[in-house]
This record gives sequence, C-alpha cells and structure tokens, in this order.
Amino acid sequence: MYKLFKPKKGPTIITVPIEGIESMTIMILFKVGSRNETRELRGVSHFIEHMLFKGTKKRPNPKELSESIDKIGASYNAFTGKEYTGYYVKIAASDFDFALDWLSDIVINSNFKKEHLEKERGVILEEMNMYEDTPSQKIEDIFEETIFGDQSAGWDILGTKKSIKKMERQDLIKYKNNFYSRDNCVVVASGKIKNQSKIKEAIVRQFKNLPLKNEGNGSKIKQNQKKANLKIKNKKTDQSHLVLGFRSFDLFDPRRFTLNVISNLLGGGMSSRLFSQVREKRGLAYYISCTTEFYLDSGYLAVHAGLDNNKIAKALKVILAEFEKIKQTKVSQKELKKVKNYIKGHNLISLESSNTRAFFFATQQLLGNKIESLEERLEKIYQVTPTDIQETARQIFSRENLNLAIIGPRDKYDKIEQIIKNYE
Repeated sequence: MYKLFKPKKGPTIITVPIEGIESMTIMILFKVGSRNETRELRGVSHFIEHMLFKGTKKRPNPKELSESIDKIGASYNAFTGKEYTGYYVKIAASDFDFALDWLSDIVINSNFKKEHLEKERGVILEEMNMYEDTPSQKIEDIFEETIFGDQSAGWDILGTKKSIKKMERQDLIKYKNNFYSRDNCVVVASGKIKNQSKIKEAIVRQFKNLPLKNEGNGSKIKQNQKKANLKIKNKKTDQSHLVLGFRSFDLFDPRRFTLNVISNLLGGGMSSRLFSQVREKRGLAYYISCTTEFYLDSGYLAVHAGLDNNKIAKALKVILAEFEKIKQTKVSQKELKKVKNYIKGHNLISLESSNTRAFFFATQQLLGNKIESLEERLEKIYQVTPTDIQETARQIFSRENLNLAIIGPRDKYDKIEQIIKNYE
C-alpha cells in the first residue's frame, strides 16, 4: 500500500512498495507543461526537459552526467506533456541513494551552458523533422490542434521552429525557476522499499533546495465548437492517417469511467468493434484503436487509424456507424463483461512495472490532489451499466462535438467533408 507524505520543508512524496522485485523507480513530476506557455515561448517546457540532461555543477557535461548513471545500469528518461513534465530513474534498489542524488542534481543544479543549449536547439529541430516524417505520430498533434484550436491546449508540445530558434538561455532559466518548485511537484519512490520513512527523509534532504513558489496553472481551455471540425494536412503518403474524436469530459467528471468502457468497447483489443469491422471484416486498416484523454478542464474520446487512401470515405462511414450503434442499441451484458475484464487485465499488467506504477500515483496526486487505488477505479468501471453507456454516448457523439484530422493526399478526400456534415 502506498503512503503519502506532505513535509513542511519538502515536496509531496509518495512511496509505493512492490513485493517480489529488486528494482526501484524514483520519479519527480512537475505541474507544468505546454499549456503554461505563451505564444513566444512555445516549446520551452520541452526544451528545458532536454537541457536538464546536459550537465550540472557536479557533473559538468552530458558525457559525465550520463556515464555516472550508466555505470550502475540505470534506465532513465524524461517526458513533457500538456500539463506536466517528468523525470525518472529506474535502478537496482541498492543504488537508491546514488540515483536520488543524480536525479535531484539534474533538477536543481543544471547549468544551462550556452554551448549545450545551441547544440540541443539543433537536436529539437531534428526531433520536429522526425515527427513530420512519421505521420502516424504527427497526426496526434494535428488532431489536438483541430479540437482545441489556436490556444495553448492546441499547440504542439515541441513548439515551432520559429519559437525554438528564437529562445534564449534566460528564457529557459526564468521559466524553470517559475515552475520547478517544491509546492508544484510530486516525488515518487516505487519498487523494493524496506523503510518508507528513510526514503521520505532522503527525498526531503535532496530536494530541500527547490524554491518554494509556483506560478499557477495554464490558461483555461476555451470551448465554443458549434459544428464539426475538419483539418487535412496534405502529404504524399501510401496510407492515410487519421484521428476522429469527440469532445467529452475533464479529469474530474465521474462519467469518465463510462467513457473508458466505451473506448475499450470500440477499440480495446483485437476483438473490439472497430478492429473487427474496419480491419478484420473489411481489410481497410492496418491499425485502428480508440483512446480517451482527460485534461484538467476538458477531454475527448478519439479513434486512431491508418487507412487505405482510396477507401477512407468507406472507412469513415463504418467508424461513424459504430458510434451510432452505441447511441441506438444498448450493449449486451456479455459484451460488457468482456470489456470490463479486458480493462482489468490490461491495467493489472501495465502496473506490474515500478515506473508505470510511479506515474499512476504521481499524476493523480499532482493533477487532482487525490489518489484512487486501481481497485477503487476498477470498482467504478464494474458499476457502469448499459444504460450509462447509451446515455453518455448520446451526450457526446454529435456533430457539434466531432473533430477529424487527416494526414495524406488531399485529392483522395473529396467525400469526407460531406460525410461528417451528415453525421447526427
């Protein structure tokens, strides 16, 4: 069972003992992401994430920094989202003290040398190019731009080439100082833990020099959609990549559990409705799935697919028909039981690793200031009824909530706009 600590002179701390393993993950998550950025500083959250691996006072360059942690066989990385930025180290539990010192060092003491910044600027520009050449991933950004528009929630986490080229050292340092504070973060130790109090004391000691201030949350998402949105990025591809989704609920809405069931009913696993109808029955796609995204003040359900360029109109009709079926016909108890068991099994498997479990607890505490165990969440999943599913589907599956983003050859898509206009 996890323990939550809120020391006066340290960050919020969560310890998560896991029986039967020898490893441990230490993760720090800050409540800051691309939604906190201004137009001029688009991409700064992600830029800072890169710079924290370039050197500190104790480990002054990237080689020394990486060699010092590589020598204990650690796995380490970082990630930037719309509402959080995280850093973690996964190590043998016996290396906890060294790994904690290393992690706190990069978070607190990174030197942001100008020569490192210039090199990393080029790395990020190449990262942008990589995503441009990977439409199955780039389509996610195009979709969020479609559904949220020209506001921070709809901006690419990487920023723009123009904003990255203009960003200066003082911009990064000021932004980091504003948001990397001990009242704006959560530190989690997950894995083989014998003494939770000692772990807590060590974390407080290592992170005591984090400043105690916080600039606050990002701007609230503006939502005034009144008709279906369509955005097409014209690109010569052998396969069309799309995300089709509907606006839904935020992170705190109790209906999100029902939406989770709907998402897995449609696209969870190879026996799901969309996989069966689009890939298995008609051979229109290689990949197709359905996911949900819940932010602090908004959310959506979305279908992701790679489709035959010449059959995208046909595939769209099949996909939209599956949404309509959920609105019109109640799911059977047999199918509902299968989906709930799929969700349970999928979650149990994913939470076997210490880093996934650390993220599970950290995001809940950071964003919602409340932690639900997996058992508590599954209990709410199992309470979802066929009536709940139908009512929720009718609330959100409408033309006014519909958004569609596509990457592929535009000349193949002459019927698409009319298809989504006709959806009720």
